[in-house]
Amino acid sequence: MARPDKAAAVAEIADHFRGSNAAVLTEYRGLTVAQLKELRRALGATTDYAVVKNTLTKVAAQEAGIDGLDVAALKGPSAIAFIKGDPVEAAKGLRDFAKANPLLVIKGGVMEGKTLTPADITKLADLESREVLLAKAAGAMKASLANAAALFQAPLAKAVRTVDALSAKKSADA
Repeated sequence: MARPDKAAAVAEIADHFRGSNAAVLTEYRGLTVAQLKELRRALGATTDYAVVKNTLTKVAAQEAGIDGLDVAALKGPSAIAFIKGDPVEAAKGLRDFAKANPLLVIKGGVMEGKTLTPADITKLADLESREVLLAKAAGAMKASLANAAALFQAPLAKAVRTVDALSAKKSADA
């Protein structure tokens, strides 16, 4: 029979998995408490960074219905960033912190039921933020609408120029 404290820990981790858009598994071996605190601040308010026990995490992932989590990566001291907000922002925070503190190792993760490798997380961090991508899409749509408006105005403008040229020719002839 499982101990009540372990069952509660498994339930809490499973709830974190269920309530998150993505989860990134890291190894924090050698980081100080102050560095972990700095990492939590860098990840933002929408990401929970929790040190977890590997065996409890395996059970919680199965309980939450997450099949993509790389169980082989659950070796050594592990922590998981449970991302409830923008995954790109959290991936950037992890990437930047890992560059400054090479002791933080990104092992992988899951997003929307799909397994993420460390390379996938780096690619995700290289994306621009959601707001920038939306602004670029809006700009592209506005440009295509401006081109369409110019295209529709061209025949009218050509007709006006033709009438002006004819009236100028008539007044020059007279």
